[in-house]
Formats: sequence, C-alpha cells, structure tokens
Amino acid sequence: MNEQDSGQQDVLFTALIPLLNHLYRPQSAVPLARRLATIASTAKNGPVRRDAAGNGRPLLITYGDTLRNDGEAPLEVLHRFLMRHLGADLGAVHLLPFFPSSSDDGFAVIDYRMVDHHIGSWENVRSMADDYELMFDLVINHCSRESLWFADFVSGRDPGRHFFITLTEDSDTSAVIRPRSTPLISTVHTYAGIRHVWNTFSDDQIDLDFSNPDVLETFVDILFFYIRQGASLIRLDAVAFLWKRLGTSCMSLPETHVVVKVLRTLVDHAAPHVRLITETNVPHEENISYFGQGDEAHIVYQFSLAPLLLYSYVFGDASYLTTWAARLTTPPPGTTYLNFIASHDGIGLRPLEGLIPEENVRRLVDRMHDRGGFVTMRDAGDGRQRPYEINVALFSAFEESLPAYLAAHTLLFSFQGMPALYIHSLLATVNDLHLVEQTGRTRSINRGYWEQEVVEARLQDPDSPQSRMLAHCRNLMRLRETQPALAVWADQAVSPCPPGAFVLRRTCPSQALVIAASMCPEAQDIPTHGIGLEEGEFPDLLSGRSVAVGEHLSLAPYEVLWLDVTAATDAAAD
Repeated sequence: MNEQDSGQQDVLFTALIPLLNHLYRPQSAVPLARRLATIASTAKNGPVRRDAAGNGRPLLITYGDTLRNDGEAPLEVLHRFLMRHLGADLGAVHLLPFFPSSSDDGFAVIDYRMVDHHIGSWENVRSMADDYELMFDLVINHCSRESLWFADFVSGRDPGRHFFITLTEDSDTSAVIRPRSTPLISTVHTYAGIRHVWNTFSDDQIDLDFSNPDVLETFVDILFFYIRQGASLIRLDAVAFLWKRLGTSCMSLPETHVVVKVLRTLVDHAAPHVRLITETNVPHEENISYFGQGDEAHIVYQFSLAPLLLYSYVFGDASYLTTWAARLTTPPPGTTYLNFIASHDGIGLRPLEGLIPEENVRRLVDRMHDRGGFVTMRDAGDGRQRPYEINVALFSAFEESLPAYLAAHTLLFSFQGMPALYIHSLLATVNDLHLVEQTGRTRSINRGYWEQEVVEARLQDPDSPQSRMLAHCRNLMRLRETQPALAVWADQAVSPCPPGAFVLRRTCPSQALVIAASMCPEAQDIPTHGIGLEEGEFPDLLSGRSVAVGEHLSLAPYEVLWLDVTAATDAAAD
C-alpha cells in the first residue's frame, strides 16, 4: 500500500469511528473501523461507470430471466433485447436478485456471491455493465434458511452461529410492526437444542443480527464485491427492518439509520461513483427520513407516488395526489427520488397512511379486486390485520385502458427524480393468474415470463399495446433527456386545479415547463389564473403542436401536455 492509499484509509477510519461507536462497544468499534476501511480500499480496482443515477436517466426494473429463449442464458437474451429496443435511451437496469435462492423469487438468498446458473454468469452481468448502469440488491435484512450461514447456526459453527436473532418462546413482540400476517418467530432444531429465530417475511427468510459487528463486516465485504462486479447502484432491500430492539416497533430505528450512514461513508470515500438506494415501503415521512441530512441514501424510492397515481386514474380524482405533491420537500443536495408506478412487488398501501382516508384505501382495494388483483395483509400489532399491498399487473389495474396507461407514465417522467419502469409495465403485461395458481403466491401475478419470439412478434405489430407502450416510453426517454427543466435538480411546484386534473411546474434558469394532465375519461378545463399561465400560444413538447390558452386550459380525456412557457416566464420577469 502506498502512502496516499494509507492516508485515505486513515481518513475513512476516522470518519467511521463515531458512527460505529453508536452501534458497538469501543473495543469492537475501533478494530471494525480499520477492517471496513481495508475492505473499501478494494473498490479502487473496480470499474467506474457513467453516472446515470446522478442525472436522473431512466431505469428499468427486471428479473434476469423475465425474457427467455431456448438454449441461451436469460441474461444474454435480456441484454440483447435492451440494446435493440431501448439502446442508449435507457440509463440503468435494476437486475433483481440473480443469486441462488430458495424462495420469494430471489429474495431468500442462499449464496450472495454466485449468479444462479439458470440465469447466467458473472460474465453476463459484467457485459451488461459495459452498456448500462446496474443496480444490484443487497438483501441485507435476511438470508435463506438454506444458506451456509444458517447451516452454521444449526450446527454451532462459526461464522453463522452468531449471525441470527434468537428469542425466548415467550418474548413480547407485540410492538413490532409487520409486513406480513405470518408468525414472526419460527422454531429451529439445532445441535444445541431448540432455538426460536426471528423471521420478518417468512420462515424461509431468517433475519440477520446486526448487533453482531461480524454481520456488518460481512455485508460490507459483499457490497464491495458487487461494486467490483460492475454495480453502480446498490439497493438496500427491506432495510427499514434491519435493527431489532424488543419493546419498539423495530422499524427504522436510530441504529438502522446509523448502519446506512456507515455504508454511505464507505461508498463516498472509496467508490464515489456508486449510489445507495433505500427500499423502505413505509409511510412518506418515515420513507424520506432515509435521506438523513444528505448523509444516508443517495436515492429514496418515492413509494407514495405509485398508489396515488393509481388512485387518481382509477377514480378520476387527483386531489390527494395534488395535496401530497404540493408538500414534497426538495431532497438534500446530491440526492434524489426514484419515481415508479409499479415494480416486482405489489403496490404498497402503507405509503398512503395519512394521505388518503382508510375508507378510500378500501375503495381502491375493492376496485383492484374487481380487476383481477389481490391484496396481502399485515399484522398491525393491535390484533387487527390491515391491507399491506395490492398484487396486480399494472396494465390490468388500468383495465387495459391504453390512453390512461400512457398518460400515467408520461406523468411519471414529469416528476422531479429518476423515473423507473418495471419491465412488465413496459410490455403492458396483464394479470398472470396461471402463474399465481402454479406458485400459490399472489405476487406472481406480476412476475411472469415472456418468450422472446412472442414479445418480438407483439412489438412488430404497431397497434399492439406492447408496441405502443414501448414507443411511447422511448419517446419520453429521448425527449426528457433534452429538457433542462426535467433534470433531477430542477425545481418542482404544484398548482391547485380541479380534482379531475393535475398541474406541475418544472423550472430551471434556462427553461420553464407547465405539465398539465387530465386524469379522467372526460375533457377538463383548468382556469389558467390559478396555474400561472397567461393567455397565448405555447408549444407542447409531447405532440409538437401549438396549444392556445385563454381563460381556461382545455385538456382532452387523459391528455398530458408539456407546455414550454419559457418565453412567457422570461417576459414576465422583464
């Protein structure tokens, strides 16, 4: 190690000490800080990618094997599909867990350092990283019951024998907030006798004990291994559940935030091109707390946006969306939101808490049932069960109404932050009830597979929903890239308007846009005095036509406008 590298490690070591002292005893914290700084030093040998996350370029969420072709590794098929149909217009790809797994479609990880051979190889992953920013999941809260760590726990061997949380059978866990209605504790027969272990999500996903510093060190080592394999974004899966303390909700505890700060400190010092993103499907204020003071997550999922957009289009009422968006705070410098409507998981309902009355949430759930969807429940901790997430394919949730569906995605690309598309949303996939029947899991409704020849045939038909959706999104990607007012750092403000419409203003020093959307199957007239528009004609960037504005701005059913009002804004300023 040269003198410069040694000096950088010393700086990192000094930055880590006060954080680790919050988590562990000084006799553990000091040597741990030195070991973590040493692990981080390996990042300088890894590749440095272009920063799609920093400029907010679009991200695609996908499993590695969503697209299939006999005789080929699915990762190869996916890579070729992306290059052919999205090319450089796409900025990043979230490769959902591609590791050997025992359940939950990859989120019960058996081996964190291997690629499931049914999907491909590390060579396939690194090849994709040559063309796109890649996001990997660091499945940090739990691992598979079939992992070697848990085998160690059962047999009493290091390192795994101290990696898991054990409780007494009569431990009081009544204050714990759950994402599931299944038992929190499972019984395990070990060589040392019966043990009771914590499992937040399922009895195949055993929670790890981060009060053991060896667990944190292990995951830091995995984190930097991923960076060396080409990851530019690291998604901290289910991180809100990380730290447990009986008598509390065990959600987003102060220690959890400190762990995120430790990871951020390591990344900022050793791999500044890498971005951390927290996956915290919780109420809005708790969710954005993971920005910290700009010292935790670089990117936070905008979890409330998905159910609010869905509710707005399903019921033609954007009033809740308008109220929420008007209260959004600008993220700290160097951070941003990740905006999405659908993902591999269901549409979370906890992020609606405090935003929409419970009876309206139930109304949304009932409508999704009518459209072939399901709802999973969670234990509220008060003896009641409450809706946790809606499981439905997004195109089916929109009742296969293509005008509303395209409009919703146009709004997605309008918000401040980084837009993310789920591959099944991009391909306008409908509910896969056959797969639900096969697996017995309601989340399978939105996690199916496409044979390559089938999807290619659909895309060759210009009138198919798949072809129209792909063309629409690619046009949005290209157009958004050229508009400075849609950059992640550009300002955002919401204007009051009738419930059937939504108006957003995006501005930067060189451009001003008014984004107006009808959420209804009926035309909408928006009084222009309330949204800061003068009478005149303005270019609509989406259609390329000029839009005349009088006392009202008129919108056709489900129409979205990106009005460039820069000249009018400049004239008003003069």
